[in-house]
Amino acid sequence: MVIGLGVLLPLLVCLFLSVFRDQIENTNAALILVLVVVGAASTGNRAAGLAAAVVSAVGFDYFLTVPYQDLRIHARSDVETTVLLVLIGAAVTELALWGRRQQARASEQRGYLDGILETTVALAGSSSAATVIEHVERQLEGLLDLDQATFVRQGSVGGSPVLGRDGNLTRAGHSMDVDHGGLPTDTEIMLPVTDGSQPVGAFRLVAATHVARPTQQQRQVAALFADEVAAAMRREAGR
Repeated sequence: MVIGLGVLLPLLVCLFLSVFRDQIENTNAALILVLVVVGAASTGNRAAGLAAAVVSAVGFDYFLTVPYQDLRIHARSDVETTVLLVLIGAAVTELALWGRRQQARASEQRGYLDGILETTVALAGSSSAATVIEHVERQLEGLLDLDQATFVRQGSVGGSPVLGRDGNLTRAGHSMDVDHGGLPTDTEIMLPVTDGSQPVGAFRLVAATHVARPTQQQRQVAALFADEVAAAMRREAGR
């Protein structure tokens, strides 16, 4: 169905434009056909997008270039426009598919992060602090692609890089580009656990055997895990 539209719609547009070909410049007609290809490509169907690109080029040649209703083209500019229609159509199709894949990947990751965060929040509300800490250690290792995550009570940050609540990693007051350079492999990273402004511990995060590049969103979720640990410790201390 979608592929059929990718073939039929450019033909109909070419037929419509052929009625006004004396009033419309070929370059403008080509731009209109590019919009048709974009519409076909936006469906996320590669075959539909490529079909629309090819049919648009053939239709442009047949209906809008001299000699009309003939696949021969006399003007060099029309040849170039026809070739560009195919190339631009193919490129737009691939870009549209790439955008859809990126959107789907982001949605999938968001769902995954929401799921593990909800699980941790539920666990923090009903389990012992030790159980929550053990659970968060495992989650942090998977979430941030770590070799090890270990909780230490009253852990000293010292000169180690610190993972903040906003997901930014700082070292000696300077921000580190995790997206580009990854997590440091030469030292442990500290994820503070605070109850209000009072430090109650920290997670020691180690990624020494490989370069891990967790996203900003993943690092923010890690900071939320630390908050849930603090909440579990506070609840347990209040019993």
